[in-house]
Amino acid sequence: MSLDTPRVPLDTSPRTAPRSARLSPDEARRRLEHARATRLTQLEALDETGQTADDHLMSAQRTAIQGVLAEIEAAFARIEDGSYGICLGCAQPVPPERLEILPYTRHCVACRRATA
Repeated sequence: MSLDTPRVPLDTSPRTAPRSARLSPDEARRRLEHARATRLTQLEALDETGQTADDHLMSAQRTAIQGVLAEIEAAFARIEDGSYGICLGCAQPVPPERLEILPYTRHCVACRRATA
């Protein structure tokens, strides 16, 4: 190997297109519809287990899933009124990466930590 080989500069250009500051309403709806379908499937699976409603774990899971479904419906309403993607705590945009993970979230990470 020769030490006289010319150096090639590293490619520092981004590999992907830059993200927009907010998800588009169509993308947000798509993610919310997926989250809703997933939670409804989970509820159906709970119902199919044949366990009694007295089972505390099953009851807690059902309550948690129903809570998430309510949050998803509230997120659809925020899309309609134009407030989707804005933190209810600080009124700043929620980072798109957070909305990709939790499309129904109402808060940015910092505000969520403060309320937890």
